[in-house]
Amino acid sequence: MTREQVYGRRPVREALRGRRGVLEVWATERALSAEPWLKENGRRVSVKQERELTEAAETRDHQGVVAWVEPYRYADAYELARVERPLLICLDQVSDPHNLGAVARTAEAAGATGVVVPAHGSARVTPAVARASAGAIEHLPVAVVTNLARFLTEVKSGALWVVGAAGDAPRSMWEADLAGGLALVFGAEGKGLRPLVRRTCDELVSIPLEGTVESLNVSVAAAVLLYEAKRQRARA
Repeated sequence: MTREQVYGRRPVREALRGRRGVLEVWATERALSAEPWLKENGRRVSVKQERELTEAAETRDHQGVVAWVEPYRYADAYELARVERPLLICLDQVSDPHNLGAVARTAEAAGATGVVVPAHGSARVTPAVARASAGAIEHLPVAVVTNLARFLTEVKSGALWVVGAAGDAPRSMWEADLAGGLALVFGAEGKGLRPLVRRTCDELVSIPLEGTVESLNVSVAAAVLLYEAKRQRARA
């Protein structure tokens, strides 16, 4: 049976609470003592030495807990776009798994509809993404599309506005209408939105920066715009 791995205390806990089947769990004695839920979840946990977990996870970042789970099931991007007043996060070739995980954590916490990434040049759901998301990826729909620009062109309408984040956009997020159905699009750090994806956007907005730094990390920018959209939607 094909299986994937999740490591870290919160990611494994969320996997046990999530949609994927959990096939096997390993934990150290120390983790079992510190995390009562490992004994209370009704699943047999194999007690292992720290080095065994490190070898299995190929990282020391496992916090004494490793699980093997069913493969992550990606969502259908077009179905996500068809829900009433969707709030999508689209990442244009964001390849760092830690950034994808951080974006997923904020998106899930804010109640976003889901995250959409292109098939090429972007991070996918991996153990590192699950760890960076603190397990939020287990509860958040993530979809992969062949061509992001084409997807945005096909789904945008009066009920779904495509708004791209760009540091050079003349209009700030405070001036933009983010209250309706929305696909927020973010580019990779240092590159920004690719030209075709940028042209697909109905509008480009910037995040006002008053310090000396020229840009924000993509996960921070996504959090700022996502919560501004949530604020406007709550008042609509």
